[in-house]
Amino acid sequence: MTDTITKHVRPSLQQIKPYIPGKPIADVQRELGLADVIKLASNENPVGPSPRAQAAIQAALADLHRYPDGGQLELKKELATYHGVSEDMLLIGNGSDEVISFFCATFVEPGDEIVVPTPSFSEYTFASTVMAGKTVEVPLREGFEYDLNDFADAITERTRIVFLCSPNNPTGTYIRQADLESFLQRIPADVLVVIDEAYNEYVEAPDYAQGLDLLKKGHNVAVMRTFSKLFALAALRIGYTIAKPEIVSFVNRVREPFNVNHLAQVAAIAALHDEEHIQLSRRVNSEGKRALYAGFDRLGLRYIPTETNFVLVDTGVDSKEVFQSLLRKGVIIRDGAFFGLPTWIRVSIGLPEENERFLQALETTLHRLRTTAR
Repeated sequence: MTDTITKHVRPSLQQIKPYIPGKPIADVQRELGLADVIKLASNENPVGPSPRAQAAIQAALADLHRYPDGGQLELKKELATYHGVSEDMLLIGNGSDEVISFFCATFVEPGDEIVVPTPSFSEYTFASTVMAGKTVEVPLREGFEYDLNDFADAITERTRIVFLCSPNNPTGTYIRQADLESFLQRIPADVLVVIDEAYNEYVEAPDYAQGLDLLKKGHNVAVMRTFSKLFALAALRIGYTIAKPEIVSFVNRVREPFNVNHLAQVAAIAALHDEEHIQLSRRVNSEGKRALYAGFDRLGLRYIPTETNFVLVDTGVDSKEVFQSLLRKGVIIRDGAFFGLPTWIRVSIGLPEENERFLQALETTLHRLRTTAR
């Protein structure tokens, strides 16, 4: 009976590889019998959520019997003012993942193509594959740097969307303003460029390409942002896109009613205006980044300078073994095998004491693995 039913499953679903999230702290505690575990695997803000956001959630608990605002009108109003755009340029999703799926559901027919960097965020391929689309991967250059000429060359008559993650996950590298402007001049007018700026608020580089500036100049781009990273609302799942009104109008047609819950909406509005929390989060990240750099230099490890809240570092040994060893020491990171980088690990920037604990555990691990390999 089961075989009879499953033969009608759409063939494109056979190609999908499930997303593997960072291992939860509770799982490690239970599996390894550890009480003290730190998680530096999922690029979460170690400062925690904004006090204003927490207060807004508490105040909203009495309204849980009501459906949320299906149009997210108050949040759109606040975001429109914050970014200097009109409200009809905004679409809110249940996390950036859902926004990515909106784009593919709107523009990708079976056999159509999306162009993506590699390594990068796997959800672009997932969303396209669900729609029976084809993913064209463009490898990043030396040092995981973007060369947008490679992306322009990859575009065909079947290309519908180019996804550009900047700063890029898992590499931390970014696209420069002049390069993006030149790229947009080269591509066909009917290709949508979606710029995933999930880590935008952490960027320190002065030549970083701000997609919103190019959108305001009339370029055919859609800019994605999220409340999961610097704004520290990952558990509530809320992301959004800013694009031309005509694009938003069509993409909105594939959005489910009430897709963003009430607590997420009120928390996002509060977090957006908590400047003290924003500045603290940036400072902790900037200082932590430099502490990790110093530690990697001391250990003689190659790492990629980052514009995000994580660092990609080459351990020179099997990253799965590094992952397991650190796990036994109560430190959760991401091994690079998932990204096709077998000797690299990605570590989120934590609080000072977390960064130091990670570096000490990494030093011990690498000494043991290198000694064993001799």
